[in-house]
Amino acid sequence: MESSKLESKDIRKVGLKVTLPRLKILEMLESGDSRHMSAEDLYKALLESGEEIGLATVYRVLTQFESAGLVNRLNFESGHSVFEINQGKHHDHMLCIKCGRVDEFIDDAIEARQAAIAERMGYDMTDHSLYIYGVCPDCRAEGTSSYTVPDGEDEAAAD
Repeated sequence: MESSKLESKDIRKVGLKVTLPRLKILEMLESGDSRHMSAEDLYKALLESGEEIGLATVYRVLTQFESAGLVNRLNFESGHSVFEINQGKHHDHMLCIKCGRVDEFIDDAIEARQAAIAERMGYDMTDHSLYIYGVCPDCRAEGTSSYTVPDGEDEAAAD
């Protein structure tokens, strides 16, 4: 693949027919404000850009792209999946619990430590993911850094 830009030839290469919905969804994932978009986010962005692609089609195309290895599905704590273009290199994620911002990072020391732990415990590590949750610099600057426990959760912990 040339740079990180996927093209119609990449869709064909994984055995999928090049269709307008597939091209538009791929384009949105590559050029969206966020590199991590849910099916609903993609659907809304497509509608806003004048594309008439149904939500069911968005879900179907994303599932096909995931099966073909073009995108990665990430399941963050929020309970819904987000998708990102598969750039072929492993990275981890930091997520803001206030605004939902997602930042990617690569840290060789963390990678080495995880591999050492897997080896020490007798595992052949095949895959892993690391999500770090916190409050991003923008939210801290706005004074929203204090995390409050949703109603009812603090009482459940006391039982």
